[in-house]
Amino acid sequence: MFGSLKEKLNNTISKLSDKIYTKGEAKAVEEQNIKETPEKIIEENKTNLENSEKDLKEINTESFEKKEKIGFFDKLAVTKSIKKVLGKDVILTEDDIEDVLEEMEMELFEADVAFDVVEKIIESLKNQLVGLKISAKDDPEEITINALKKSIKGILSQEKIDVFNLIDEKKANGEPAVLLFVGINGTGKTTSISKLAYILKEKGYSAVMAAGDTFRAGAIEQLEEHGKNTGIKVIKHQKGADSAAVIYDAISHAKAKGLNVVLADTAGRQTTNINLMDEIKKVVRVTKPDLIIFVGDSLAGNDAISQAEEFNNAININGAILTKTDADAKGGAALSIAYSIGKPILFMGVGQRYSDLQEFDVDWMIKKLFSEESTKLSSERQF
Repeated sequence: MFGSLKEKLNNTISKLSDKIYTKGEAKAVEEQNIKETPEKIIEENKTNLENSEKDLKEINTESFEKKEKIGFFDKLAVTKSIKKVLGKDVILTEDDIEDVLEEMEMELFEADVAFDVVEKIIESLKNQLVGLKISAKDDPEEITINALKKSIKGILSQEKIDVFNLIDEKKANGEPAVLLFVGINGTGKTTSISKLAYILKEKGYSAVMAAGDTFRAGAIEQLEEHGKNTGIKVIKHQKGADSAAVIYDAISHAKAKGLNVVLADTAGRQTTNINLMDEIKKVVRVTKPDLIIFVGDSLAGNDAISQAEEFNNAININGAILTKTDADAKGGAALSIAYSIGKPILFMGVGQRYSDLQEFDVDWMIKKLFSEESTKLSSERQF
């Protein structure tokens, strides 16, 4: 999952860390290589004087003075070098990291990360790193990883909607929560509805599914099959019926039976199809859903982001479900969609089973992107 995006983030971590290492790197001579001090030489010669007058005469005064001079300057040079490494802060400038950020920008575009999201990440990294003082005790890799995590967390952190809490609130008022699912053809709306129906039943909620996709051949039958598998009733009309009427009937059924949730399917539609977009606007007016949920295919990358933006502009969606994220190597849609529409990701499809619909969590996403295997660098350098 998100392998390509993790690799690109890892490349950035490695390159930025190397920049910090290079900025602060200074050569220090090991203490054992420091030449003998004049004091030690004097002590040795004093011993020689005491042992033998003959030895004293053989002392080469010129050699002694040379040793004294070399020892003093060697000691001074090492002291300065150690102070440079251990005592002086490194201050990063924009020039230090500019080339790495430019490379990162291109790599994120390749991973289908939206343009405005890339710009936001780059801006955040600059704000965090430029002018930062780094001392010898700091770990450049840790600094870089934390800066990237903070940047990406800011991108993903939209106002959270707790779907189950919303259902509980409606239930307390004796009303069903109405969830309307929208999107283009083939993104997995019907499958996502059935997965959520299964999870709701497992959590003890009662639900009904509305076969509001009266356009696509086999759509009603597909939802009915899911209904049999999950034990959830499906309200349907004949093919070609008014979608708003089907969903309205499902809401009436839920109210009459005291059910907690209505999960309403709709036909997939391109936002360029004016008639179908007018139809979905009518569905929203008639059914007054509590949540309008856009279902997007994460494998579609930037197309999924554009689709979400267009649906949001048309009917003001509340959140998104991303399907097929388990097969998504790039990860651009998952990283971009919430920021691009200003609405949260609610769930992510992570497999083929009914239980494979995971409630989205920002910390989980960060952990996935910065898992140990994705951020472990080959370099073991010490600053």
